[in-house]
Amino acid sequence: MRIGACFLAVALMLPGAAAWSADVVKVPPGNRNAEQPQIPGASYKRTKEGRTTFDDKYDKVRDLLKSDRALMSKIEATASRYGIEPIHIVGAIVGEHTYNVDAYDRLQSYYIKAASYAGNSFRFGYDGQTVDQFVNRPEFSECAGKDDSYSLWTCRERVWESDFRGKTVGGKSYPNNRFSAVFFQPFFAGQTFGLGQINPLTALKLTDLVHQKSGFERLDENKAGDVYKAIMDPDQSLAYIAAAIRKSIDEYRSIAGMDISGNPGITATLYNLGNSASRAAALAAKNRGRASPEWPEENYYGWLINEKLADLKSLL
Repeated sequence: MRIGACFLAVALMLPGAAAWSADVVKVPPGNRNAEQPQIPGASYKRTKEGRTTFDDKYDKVRDLLKSDRALMSKIEATASRYGIEPIHIVGAIVGEHTYNVDAYDRLQSYYIKAASYAGNSFRFGYDGQTVDQFVNRPEFSECAGKDDSYSLWTCRERVWESDFRGKTVGGKSYPNNRFSAVFFQPFFAGQTFGLGQINPLTALKLTDLVHQKSGFERLDENKAGDVYKAIMDPDQSLAYIAAAIRKSIDEYRSIAGMDISGNPGITATLYNLGNSASRAAALAAKNRGRASPEWPEENYYGWLINEKLADLKSLL
């Protein structure tokens, strides 16, 4: 789930639900934008380097899904387990493979790639310090009482942003970059992998929910090989895709008072951008005092999913 260049509708994160209605309102289907929002230059660059086009990449991942009934059955079963419609998982996969990476021709290639990472001895860290050592610093003490993986790693990410990112602490300077990029990117090639292009920090956040719903072993930041295998193995990565979507739907309902479950373009946008809780809070703040709500907007990634919705639903 890469951070995109476009945002949903907002800027600042403020707590509280929307005051214009005591009820949860359903976000209308379809796109709010008549034309596709701007696609980031990095997506153009990756696609040009691969000597392909967005249309070709879309067709390739769509054909992979269409031709693999076993994969589609797994998508449908996983979606049911997490209480979401399977089109949301399809949208996340299609969006990632259209704009971020190119799809393999066969599902088996994803399994083989995942197996190659299992048990490897690489680690998550930065400049000689493991991430486990780093988050034991006193600055992270406020996170110690968090009792689930999502709250714990979200807290740690917040402390990184406020206390370390781009700053010098104790005579040591830290990069002005995201926590996931600094501590969870041991490979030059990038930090997101598999069907859902999930980054390791996102997987660590969601591991408790995935363990609860799917029964997979909880991930450990000290076992980087196991984390990569989980997000690259199709059977496990589908659970992490579904968990991420489930979280964004729940957060928009509880924070912004909006039900986004009927708009796959919005869930795809949030899957692409991340930080759904802060985006929901910002939208709630923007709507506070309004006579009628302003709806969340899709970015370039989510726009494609809504635009191709009939085509994608035909796969199910």
